[in-house]
Amino acid sequence: MKTFIYLGIFIGSYVGSLVAKLWDANLFSFSGMLSSIIFSILGGILGYKIYQRFF
Repeated sequence: MKTFIYLGIFIGSYVGSLVAKLWDANLFSFSGMLSSIIFSILGGILGYKIYQRFF
């Protein structure tokens, strides 16, 4: 279960940094950090839900 959550957090953080790059924000700007945090939380929740559903 931890593996799915950590993988979701990792992928979500990566996607969050890419979303910040779409509006030309630096990764260490407030909006870059905020989008990375939000997407990593969502990725962790999604990883947990996938684990519950399939395993």
